Amino acid sequence: LPVAVNHAMAATLEGVLHVAGGNDGDGPSTQVARLEGDGWRRLAPLPQGRSAGGLVALDGRLYLVGGVVDGGLAADTQVYDPAADRWSPAPGLPTPREHLGAAATGGKVYVVGGRVGGIGRNLGAAEAFDPATGRWAALAELPTPRGGLAATATAGGEVVAVGGEAGATFPEAEALDTASGRWRSLPPLPTPRHGLGVVAVGDTVYVLAGGPRPGLHTSAA
Repeated sequence: LPVAVNHAMAATLEGVLHVAGGNDGDGPSTQVARLEGDGWRRLAPLPQGRSAGGLVALDGRLYLVGGVVDGGLAADTQVYDPAADRWSPAPGLPTPREHLGAAATGGKVYVVGGRVGGIGRNLGAAEAFDPATGRWAALAELPTPRGGLAATATAGGEVVAVGGEAGATFPEAEALDTASGRWRSLPPLPTPRHGLGVVAVGDTVYVLAGGPRPGLHTSAA
């Protein structure tokens, strides 16, 4: 990457990897870059540095939700238009938070879980943003409140939330049926962890790496 960071946010837009923000050692970064061939192309920077939020692709745009900015929690959503190479503000999360899970399906952006500062202040908030109306809607809460989790959307229209941390790491995997608005429990992770990667290919969910204990730990699971 052009700038070394942790807690960056990444998404694939039209088949191309995009990375935004993260902590660069001096605080939240404004960097945005797109992978092109063997290198990175810098894009329009974020209006304000941000880390530990969620970045999702929906209908040809990127949506950056939640996270940390200088001074506290992010108050707005930022939307990236690749044709104009420009970020524009949109309404922020009704429940501002960081270390959340985010996914997009059915024309909406879904944000689940997260925390408000420190691993002991986890939330079960679940909310959906509809770009067509510019409004957020509250959903049934995540059954197991947690931050440091990850989320993905399956081809069947479920938002799957996995892992997380508090006093220990979470094995829970829970799925929101976006049609009915109901959550269901999935088999738990064999290796409970936080700070993990997750992606759905069709209706199969792959969970990668993460920390098996709270704080700075690693796993090759």
